[in-house]
Amino acid sequence: MNDLVSRLAQKYPAKETLTEEESESALDLVIKNGLTVQGMVTFTTGIFLVDFALRLGGTSFYIGLLSAIRVFSQVLQVPSVLLVEKFRIRRAISVYSAFISRLMVLVIAFIPFLPSKSFGLQLLFAALTVKAVFAAIVGCSWNSWMRDLVPGDRLGVFFGKRLFMTTLLGMILGLVAGMFIDQWGKAFPGFELHGYSLLYIVGFASGMLGVYYMTLTPEPQMAPPEAHESFFKTIQRPVQDENFKKLLTFSMWWNFAVNLAAPFFTVYLLKRLGLPVFLVVALGVLSQMVNLVFYRVWGGFADRFGNKAVLAVSGSLYAVTVLFWTFTTFPQKHFLTIPLLFLIHALLGISSAGVTLASGNIGLKLAPQGQATPYLAALNFVNSLSAGLAPLLGGVFAGFLEQWELSWTLELKSPEHDWHIPVMNLSQLDFLFFFSFLFGIFALTRLRRVEDTGHVKGPIDIREVISEAMVEMKSMSTMGGLRYMAHFPLNLMFSIFKLKLPKGNESGGNNLSGPGKNRDLSARPPHT
Repeated sequence: MNDLVSRLAQKYPAKETLTEEESESALDLVIKNGLTVQGMVTFTTGIFLVDFALRLGGTSFYIGLLSAIRVFSQVLQVPSVLLVEKFRIRRAISVYSAFISRLMVLVIAFIPFLPSKSFGLQLLFAALTVKAVFAAIVGCSWNSWMRDLVPGDRLGVFFGKRLFMTTLLGMILGLVAGMFIDQWGKAFPGFELHGYSLLYIVGFASGMLGVYYMTLTPEPQMAPPEAHESFFKTIQRPVQDENFKKLLTFSMWWNFAVNLAAPFFTVYLLKRLGLPVFLVVALGVLSQMVNLVFYRVWGGFADRFGNKAVLAVSGSLYAVTVLFWTFTTFPQKHFLTIPLLFLIHALLGISSAGVTLASGNIGLKLAPQGQATPYLAALNFVNSLSAGLAPLLGGVFAGFLEQWELSWTLELKSPEHDWHIPVMNLSQLDFLFFFSFLFGIFALTRLRRVEDTGHVKGPIDIREVISEAMVEMKSMSTMGGLRYMAHFPLNLMFSIFKLKLPKGNESGGNNLSGPGKNRDLSARPPHT
């Protein structure tokens, strides 16, 4: 074993220091790796994976089971910490684990050629399990590697830029893949599954290109381990850090809330509403387009105001948007269903951009420099455990509540007429969306206890956060209703966090008398 580790250390050596040129080159490679991984993810997960499983005969419970695979895979986060801390070859661990994980994509590509769909479902579950197990190992070593590679004062802007580029690519590839699947189905009726084989083969090639970029990315040398520290003391360190423990509590509840409903959005659109695949993809692309606008905004906010402020605003908006799903049927589709779906996906794009960016950054910033491995592993473990349990429980409850219905109707009577005004109607997956909203609000109350750290310049003026968000929404649409509806989750955030607007311009910024007044959104730090 020692000989193998020595050979790997020589093949993928860590550097004590990186020159400025090497550092910039490394960041470019990280972005290229992100783009290739996005190509693989777009073709092999999300809408296409759900539709692939449904065409094989999968049920809502099976979809939840696929999402819950992370529960079983993330138990490897703890031994992954030991692997990284003991052998200290993060690049080698990432490269070989990623290779095995992405090899499973090629296995899935051959499922449509099997004679039995039931066996195909079993093989799909097995391949995704192996893929998730080794992806968990990659995540542990990769996050620790990135924490030491990316400068702390550029985390928000750099990962905002990376998310922007990967989202743009995912949007384009998603549309192309959606059109391809539709055209394939028309050209080869009865062989729709074989079109997915081509998608998975292309996704496999893109993933392997990402492995190649990993091999080229330099790895900073890890900080020396603390003398005589046992493995158990190492993994206990995150939960002994009171502030980080509060972050773990928030992350646990938040990921449970999000994943109680999110894995079933596509099932809801395809089965409950009966939408064509291309329209489902188009709605997803709309959400990604809005992401492109707001990654830049949230990235700037994260560096200037702190990640906690970003999570407060975007998290509140996300929770309320999930509740909006329950109004798309009343109890059946209605004339506002499609417009409401477009509004929902636009708001999901706005809110998820901030949540994704800030939740990742706050974990990186609260993890000590050079000792990030156990902290980030603990965060990933908690996130994955709750994110995996939620859809598993959601799938069980979706089946149990399939015949349940809760309605609330106001009745107004006059001597001539009776009016029945529907206020709320919950059935089937609507219950999951409602409970997801409740858990999301509860999670945000836990966020209040977390103390944010980083480069927050002066007191946080929440008016500035809201004002710039309103400017972006105005630039997207002149719909007054879109802007009005955004005020509700923002006001909800005020009540949750008990935030008070400063009387004067104490933060030294512009005195804002209205949304976006005299604001120059191009005034960003030079590295933006």
